[in-house]
Amino acid sequence: MQSESQIPIAAATKRRFAVSLAVFYSAFFAVLGTHMPFFPVWLKAIGIDAAWIGIINALPAITRFTTLPQVTAFAEKRQAIRAAIMVSALATAIGFTAVGLQQQPLALFLIYALTCMMWTPTMPLTDAYALRGVARYGLDYGPLRLWGSAAFAAGSLACGYLVDVVAPRELIWVIVAWAVVAVAASLLLQPLDDLRRRTPERHAGKPLLRDAGFWAVIASAALIQSSHIAFYTFSAIDWQLHGISGLTIAVLWTLGVMAEIVVFALSPRFSLQPSTLMAIGGVIAVLRWIITASEPPLVLLAIAQLGHGFSFGMTILGTMNLLVQRVSSHQIARGQGYYAACNGLLGAATSIASGAIYARIGDNIYHVMAAMAAAGAILIWSARHRLTAQPQSEASGG
Repeated sequence: MQSESQIPIAAATKRRFAVSLAVFYSAFFAVLGTHMPFFPVWLKAIGIDAAWIGIINALPAITRFTTLPQVTAFAEKRQAIRAAIMVSALATAIGFTAVGLQQQPLALFLIYALTCMMWTPTMPLTDAYALRGVARYGLDYGPLRLWGSAAFAAGSLACGYLVDVVAPRELIWVIVAWAVVAVAASLLLQPLDDLRRRTPERHAGKPLLRDAGFWAVIASAALIQSSHIAFYTFSAIDWQLHGISGLTIAVLWTLGVMAEIVVFALSPRFSLQPSTLMAIGGVIAVLRWIITASEPPLVLLAIAQLGHGFSFGMTILGTMNLLVQRVSSHQIARGQGYYAACNGLLGAATSIASGAIYARIGDNIYHVMAAMAAAGAILIWSARHRLTAQPQSEASGG
């Protein structure tokens, strides 16, 4: 039993962990909030054509299934997840600065590729760090993660305002500024003792790759999340062509993220199985993309954007809960790496194809995305009984 003097110390440690993680999530997602909607706009502003935009925007996804799993596995092997986050944040800030100095497609492609090799591991490393904290301190993932979503909305809204008052060619420096803030925030992350491995290192990754349920989770998540790729890449460009202002575009993005925040905040009260949450996310994604493809009026478009809370937020909540159930704590970074790799493989293919498809059929690309989301929902729904029957492994958290 803890003494009275120990209890406040434990509570303070738990609070410091939660606050420092929330601050870093906020800084990291502020980078995403400016990058996702407006990096393609910057590329277009410096003269990059649609085909190159699709290829360049595929790079983050490509690195997720090439270099990212090696980075997460190395960090886990060295028990240095927190240090890896810091290094990744610093390399990202340097890389985006170098990207901003380029205007030729090939040079930009190469430098951005190097940047993405260090940038894309940040998210799975941070989620691995967060899930270990969830196991260590008995926290809920959703309320921690919502601070990242709030910062994404703030960053997107601020950048949307700036796109109407500054030249689009300068938007890259807004991304760089937030990347620098993320470097500072990474220094605040609290040390978190790694759980001791209970299996030999040479066998650590094999159970995951042999687990059909694990593959069902990451494959269905990849299908549903990758159905958002065309939206992330071309929505701002497409809406601009339809006469929607930069600030309105940012407001539309913000509506989606605000819905996501609400879902994360309420997540501790959800009683549905995680697989059901993912299936609901996939179905809402189908409806969302069908509406978006129809060039709806602004009010209906805003309603469709609120669906992001389900198509993205509910999908990721279900995914994370299932990963916590099926992946032991000593393998959580490796599991996040496999999840990100599967997401990246399908996301890269989708991003590369979306450039050519959008150039040919425009808004109808969302019908293709709806089919992907439907496939993900069907897959996770068909696997729900197997997933429900799987108990947590020893030393897993959640």
